[in-house]
Amino acid sequence: MNVWRMKGSRLGGWVVRHLSTGMEFAKNQRKPEKLYRRRSALGATGESVAETLNGYIAEGNSVSKTTLETCVKSLRKYGRFQHALQIMEWMELRKIMYSSVDHALRLDLISKTKGISAAEDYFNGLPPNAKDRLTYGALLNCYCKESMEVKALSLFKMMDELNFVSTDLVFINLMSLYMKMNQPEKVIRLVQEMKQRNIPMGAFTYILWMNSYASLNDIEGVERVLSEDENKPNWTTYSNLAAIYIKAGLFEKAESALKKLEEAMKPPKREAYHFLISMYAGTNKLGEVNRVWNSLKLVFPRTNNMSYLIMLQALRKLKDVDGLTNCYKDWESSCSSYDVRLANAVISTYLSQDMYKEAALIFDDAIKRCKGPFFLAREMFMVYFLKTRQVDLALSHLKAAVSEVEDDEWRPATATAMAFLKYFEGEKDVDGAEEFCRVLKTFNCLTSNIYHLLLKTYIAAGKLAPEMRQRLKEDHVEISSDLENLLQRVCLE
Repeated sequence: MNVWRMKGSRLGGWVVRHLSTGMEFAKNQRKPEKLYRRRSALGATGESVAETLNGYIAEGNSVSKTTLETCVKSLRKYGRFQHALQIMEWMELRKIMYSSVDHALRLDLISKTKGISAAEDYFNGLPPNAKDRLTYGALLNCYCKESMEVKALSLFKMMDELNFVSTDLVFINLMSLYMKMNQPEKVIRLVQEMKQRNIPMGAFTYILWMNSYASLNDIEGVERVLSEDENKPNWTTYSNLAAIYIKAGLFEKAESALKKLEEAMKPPKREAYHFLISMYAGTNKLGEVNRVWNSLKLVFPRTNNMSYLIMLQALRKLKDVDGLTNCYKDWESSCSSYDVRLANAVISTYLSQDMYKEAALIFDDAIKRCKGPFFLAREMFMVYFLKTRQVDLALSHLKAAVSEVEDDEWRPATATAMAFLKYFEGEKDVDGAEEFCRVLKTFNCLTSNIYHLLLKTYIAAGKLAPEMRQRLKEDHVEISSDLENLLQRVCLE
């Protein structure tokens, strides 16, 4: 039987609350539970997804397939791919029949959690009637996201032979692939092929086409695409156009596009206001940023965390420290749930202005008010302390970050790792560099760039490392010509 005794809204809140990191729900007897932020009860209890779901049913509740699918999509939206996949596996164990949409969704989740080979195995194991345009399309999407051009084109050919290439969605995948591979000229060829096949182009296809010309520095080409757009340009079209103009330094044209964006966003959309704020910040127009922010608050009196975050990021870009401080205080006084991302935006701004004490106060308050994650803030402090030659304080934040890590949720950013190693090189501190590399090894992120700086530290200190070549081999680091030159200086035979 595919339906158990549980109402959808109750299960949706209960399961996502138990399976999503950083989610919390405000309980209200008159309204369904509302998602405020993700919090991982699962990690705290050690329960598996199956145990969590079975336990809920054991409490006398029931669940429908539709509700489980909603949970899967919610978890996927918040990046909890492993948990979403485990729900689908649990559904299979319960003999819940899959639709083509379910097969396509599961294939995507397998690719994200287990890799392309596992996704291919799943696809190959599907019954013939499940290999339709949706599952083929899901596999094509996986290939394109992984920049696997040969396999993507081979699958495209098969889909074409099966008459599965009748909409622009398939072409969008290939266009995205070529933009990712920095081959925008191939996007233009795909557009010509779509025209030859009489395949209608949607708004996103036109946006990719515009972006291909922008990548070729052909602004006239971008504008020709806009004039050819058979769809009525909406706010997303104009926001994309404004972003292109800003990147090209054409600020007057960008402002014109933004005015058209404002005219096109009817009814008003919160996301459109967010784009306007970010884009006006890109044109260095503080007055326009504040004007749009005030308009947003009038239209959406209950200003959410994301809106405040967008505004704080804009003020950070404009270096308006006073405005940012006031905006943050306004949010703190009215927020219903504390969001560490907003604290991070303020900490970043303060540290960039050498306002360490102010940044530290925000961080200390964040630790008291929420459970993090604090990795990004700690990395900002690490880089700041390295810049100010206070390595002990930088290492204390590194130690704290390492102690807070669970389930591979964080590893030091490349820029942070490079900052540490450049410091050790400058200090000719081989022991410090080696200790730091041992930390990086636990995160499996010893790259050629890391070894490059480690070797330079040995050279700066005038020390030899006869075993270094073997270490690179064991860590599967390819030895480039630059690395070989450095190795010859520290691995004297």
